[in-house]
Amino acid sequence: MATKIVVNIPGEQEYGVRIGSGIVPGLGKQVARACGVEGAGRALVITDSNVAPLYRDAVRASLAQAEFRVSDIVVPAGEESKSIEVLGEIWEAMAQLKLERDCVVVALGGGVIGDLAGFAGATYMRGVTVVQAPTTLLAMVDSSVGGKTAINLEAGKNLVGAFKQPVHVCADTDTLATLPEREWRCGCAEIAKSSVIDSDEFFFWLCDHAQELAARDAEVVAEAIARCVVFKADVVAADKTESKGVRECLNYGHTLGHAIETLAGFGTFTHGEGVAEGMRFAARMACELVGASPDFVEAQGQLLDALGLPELAWSASPQSILDAMKCDKKARKGQVRFVLPRDVGDWELVELDDATVLAHLQKWVEEKG
Repeated sequence: MATKIVVNIPGEQEYGVRIGSGIVPGLGKQVARACGVEGAGRALVITDSNVAPLYRDAVRASLAQAEFRVSDIVVPAGEESKSIEVLGEIWEAMAQLKLERDCVVVALGGGVIGDLAGFAGATYMRGVTVVQAPTTLLAMVDSSVGGKTAINLEAGKNLVGAFKQPVHVCADTDTLATLPEREWRCGCAEIAKSSVIDSDEFFFWLCDHAQELAARDAEVVAEAIARCVVFKADVVAADKTESKGVRECLNYGHTLGHAIETLAGFGTFTHGEGVAEGMRFAARMACELVGASPDFVEAQGQLLDALGLPELAWSASPQSILDAMKCDKKARKGQVRFVLPRDVGDWELVELDDATVLAHLQKWVEEKG
């Protein structure tokens, strides 16, 4: 039995997020219904070298059964594929396939594929239809919903991209069975982030079920995904293009997290490992800057520990971290901004001067020894 959550964003076509076990076989029918296609439509599955051997054939078969003419592109697995070079190869391949504006791009994979394929779909012929078929916990709870697409530059993550809402999201939880443990914990970090920003109810539910989530209990996993999708859909509906300061709450933990990913080298740490470290750092800053309590910092730390996300044994010079933060797309006029929680469900977006950031980074580095 699948759970369906409707994402309704002002000015956009509403779309469904289906969450459940064994729902890939129905994907083609759902895509055809969402697109209003009646036979012989073109569909392009974009996936990576890890996911293709596992799920490409099933997705292709489902689309073909719905009378789509299906092609696919397989890119190397890993963050390195979120590049202008790989994106250019995808554009060229789409042109060689003679795809037209009525084609559907199906992003089959984790967050890298969702971002990369979504951006290809957002830009090819000035935009074609995109469907997200996430196969990682992180993608199911975060990147497949909300329409953010992007590639990386050497200067930082996600610096070039576009907003492109999908017309359908298929989160088949059976695909999570093949997810490595480290990638599982990566998704857990985003669930923790959402719970801290959302509400006491979500946060304490997660604290109560952290061990079950870490152990991949099916019911708890489905519930966590659904809670995250509802939370994110509500935030995105209030601030579609991150222009009102509401959607920026989703960046909690990401300011330091993205800097860690960039400086350590993409792939050294998972996105979730960086975000978890960023959450710990931001919570400690929040004690001094916005009145968060030490009890909140401790509770969040205990949750991250229970989810298998300990503090990272990594640091760099405070100045290099600050420079990386300033290259992040969230910076404004050269100033670094942090989402700082006063408490669970209560946050503030704070613009900080260099001296303040450097002082907190210096303390963080010294604590790392």
